[in-house]
This record gives sequence, C-alpha cells and structure tokens, in this order.
Amino acid sequence: MHRLEIVETRSLIEAGETLTTEFKSEALNHELTKAAACLANGDGGVLLIGVDDDGTVVGARGPGGSRPDPELMAAYIQNTTDPPLPVTAELEQIDGEDVVRIEVPRGDPGPVGTKSGVFTRRSIDTNGRPQCLPMSAHEIVSLGMVTRGQDFAAAAAAGATVEDDLDPDEFKRFRRLCATSGDHVEQLSDRDVLKALGLEPLQAPVSLGAVLLFGRRAAVQRWTPNAELLFQDLRGTSRTNRRLVGPLLQVAEELARLLDERNTSHEFVIGLHRVDIPLIPSVTRREAVANALVHRDYSALGPTTVQLTDAEFAVSSPGGFPPGVTVDNILEQSRPRSPLLADAFKRAGLVERRGKGVNDMFEQQLRAGRDSPDYTRSTPDSVTVTVPLGTADLDLVRFLLAWEDERQQALGLPELQVVHEVKAAGSAGSHEIASMTGLPVGRARAVATHLVEMGILEARGDGRSRRYHLTARFYDRAQDRNAYVRVKGVDPLQQERMILDYVDAFGSITRGRAAELCQTSPPQARTILKRLVDGGRLRVVGERRTARYEAVDGGA
Repeated sequence: MHRLEIVETRSLIEAGETLTTEFKSEALNHELTKAAACLANGDGGVLLIGVDDDGTVVGARGPGGSRPDPELMAAYIQNTTDPPLPVTAELEQIDGEDVVRIEVPRGDPGPVGTKSGVFTRRSIDTNGRPQCLPMSAHEIVSLGMVTRGQDFAAAAAAGATVEDDLDPDEFKRFRRLCATSGDHVEQLSDRDVLKALGLEPLQAPVSLGAVLLFGRRAAVQRWTPNAELLFQDLRGTSRTNRRLVGPLLQVAEELARLLDERNTSHEFVIGLHRVDIPLIPSVTRREAVANALVHRDYSALGPTTVQLTDAEFAVSSPGGFPPGVTVDNILEQSRPRSPLLADAFKRAGLVERRGKGVNDMFEQQLRAGRDSPDYTRSTPDSVTVTVPLGTADLDLVRFLLAWEDERQQALGLPELQVVHEVKAAGSAGSHEIASMTGLPVGRARAVATHLVEMGILEARGDGRSRRYHLTARFYDRAQDRNAYVRVKGVDPLQQERMILDYVDAFGSITRGRAAELCQTSPPQARTILKRLVDGGRLRVVGERRTARYEAVDGGA
C-alpha cells in the first residue's frame, strides 16, 4: 500500500482525488466493487465513502439510511471481485459525519475485475483529474502476464518457424556482441542459442522473444507489430525523423550509430589527465535506449520514441513501470518486464549486468556536471526518462576529479548527488538535501557528514539549523572567492524575508528576480523558493520559465 497507510483521512480529503485516492458519496454496492477493482489495477489506494468528488464530507449511509457497516462492505467487495480482493474497511467520524475508509491493496495476481466481467484502470483525464477507464484486451493480457510472473517473450509465435522467420545474420550479430562483452557463444548453433536464452517454447518451435531478437523484418511486423522505434533530432535546421522497425539488436545498434553521429564532447586537462565530457555519456545512451527496448510493453500500442533537443535527450516507451517500481524507488529496484529479453541484452553487453544501469546513468550525468536523469514525466501508460543536456558545471567536475585523483578514491552515487545539490543550492540543510536527492533524511545527513570528513563540504550551525556548503578550496579553484564568502555568510531566514517582502509589495516574484534580490544563482534561488512553497508561504503559478511565485491566501 506504499505510504497511504500512514496518511490521515482528513489529509487525504484535503489533498483531493488522486491516482491512489477515490471519493464516493454513496455506498452503492456495484460502484464499490468497480472502484476497488480500479484502484487494485494500479498501485492500490484508499476508497473513501461519504465524500463528494469535490471533497465535501456528506456522510456515508447504509441500506435504508442506516449507519454503514464497514465489515459488510469489505466482505461484499471480496465476494464480487475476480480474483477475490481482500480489502480492510473502518468507520471514522469526519466533521460529525460517518466516513468509511477502505484500504485497497494492489491486485496480486491481477488484473482484478468484477464478477460481471468489468475491468477498469486508474488514469488521468485531459483536465488532470483522476478517473477509472475501461481496460482494453491487450491491457488485461499484459497486466495479467506481469502480475503472474509470465514473460511475454516466452509466448509462442503461432505458425513461425526458425528456417523461414528467423534471420541467421541476427544470430551472427548476437554472437559478435557476446564475444565483445566476454560471453562466448560462438560454438552454439542457432537453435542452441535459443535454448540457452530460454526462447524455445515447449509447444512451438519459435517464441515471440525469438522473433523480437532474431526475426526477419517481416516476421517482426507480423508477430510483434508494436515493435517500432521513432528517432527524432529536433535541433536546429537539420531535423531528422527516422522510423526503425526490425529485430531489437539491429535496432539498438542502428540507434547507437545515429546518436554517436550527433554526439559532441568537451575536452580539458586536469593535472596529467585529459578529460572528455560528452554531450550524452555512453552509459546514458546505452542504458536509456536498451531499457526502453527491453522493458517496454510489446502488447501496448505505440512506438518507443527517442528524441534529441537542445535542452534534453528523452526516451519514452509504452507501458508503465513494472509492479513494484516507481519514480521514487527506481534507483533501488530492478525488475525487468521481460527477464528473458533482459538476459539476452546483458549477455550481448547492451545493458549493465548487475541490473544497476539506471544508477550508472545517474552517476555519469553527475560526473559530467549536469542534472540527474528525470523520470517524473512517466505515467501509468508510459515510462519516460529525460536527460538534461545543459551546460556542464566544469568547475565542479574539475574539483571532484582532482579530489578523486589525489585520494585515489572514487565517490559513490549518494555522495555525487549530495555534492551536486549542495553546489546548486549554495548551501542546504539535511532535510533540503533529502528532498532534492530522494534520500531518507538520516541517510542524507550521514552522507553530508562523511563529505565534511573528506574535506569536500563544510558545515556551520548545529542541530536542525546545521547547513552544508562546498569548501573554500572549491571556490579557490573556481577563482570565485567572493562566492565562498557569500555562501558561508548567507542567512537563509534573511533571504526568505527579502523574497516575502518583495512579493508583499509587488504581488509576485520570478526565480530570476529572486536570484538578483538575494545575490545568488538561479538554482540557489530555486531552493529558497521551494522552501517557501513547501512551508505554505508561497504558491507557484505557471511552469518552468513562465513560473512566478505568489503569496498564498492570507498574505506572505
């Protein structure tokens, strides 16, 4: 149930309906069943009976206007869902009215439908409101295979044969890639390769996974028609729009070639070392593309898209995250949608063998002095990763490389995350670092303390007021000693007061204006503004460059 178990009912009502919270004003039995099954086909959630869609508490009623019986509701839901969905329900008093809170787990195994054959899923409509939509046949099949541990790649391609539909050249490609990665399969026949990869189904000679990896183009289009990739380079005047259809290893290599042709780099020298900072690090290109090809839902309509703009490198694939994987835990969880395809790509050297390719993507971005990859554009229907391509912070890159070179010690991903965010913010406390990095507060504090011991960060203040910033050595190397004095001497409360006074006088403030006012960089101003928003002092109007910050109702 994730975090919803510890959220108070009143807080859920105030937050409004979400992908994991549904309101019902009446306790109609058939509506209960459909709503619970809908939540179960997502991440689970909380169903509140006696609350209108707008959050007004109207009170729940039982048959004939009697007081509702939560245990009877829970039993009804379990008896009218297929497979039976075990929910828990309890009666609460909110504003003097009865509200039934029903905790709905994720359907496992799923999908969960009503006994009358209705299957729905949670989604967001065009106005940003949550709703329950009917599930299509391919969505029901896909979710059922994933939750029951069945691999799409192991299913039989009815009527396909090794001789007519699989391409010997693609087996040669696989052997060549395996040899390069140190996995030697040169002596295996084509059929033995299929057996070694677990791609020879019991009831047929060819599996869908074999078609995806080794099929001729016509076979791929026939048995896996959704297996297509769109590559778009939207920069400048020489725009490119390519559609790639074919076996996955071929598509992966062709896309790598297209990206390599467009990749640039910045070279500089640190001591005796020549350092190259590419536009898109090789690990990022490899993992983002391979993950999209391996983890996408091939039963879902739509192509995998790879897009290159001046601002970012974005990869999007149909199908949401596999069960158990979220935007928040993607660095800790590695659950391939198709273990068979994932194993083939690992043996071919196209993804990281330890299953930590996403972690490597984050680390390489931070080592290049750029922001981390971002998965927040992902939805229940697709996974999207955007990799920022802005100007690298070369001062930070030089400083960290020089430190690692002197100590002969490499910083890990948590250390790089903390240093990057502290540099962007100017200075930050443990709670701010945790919010920016996604690390637990205790872990963020421990990493920051360790970086102080290593001489990378300095700390000032005690207890909850303790803040961290980069050492004087960094600002000396960056030839910006005045910035060190500003960062060390800055008073966060004074900065917040200045911004609030400005908003009180002029109605709103932008991030750029806040940076000028506080004599900080835009990223540092963003951190200050975020503190004020999180504290309920300001609210954001608009997005990105057009965003401005206004006082909440009641004044600053």
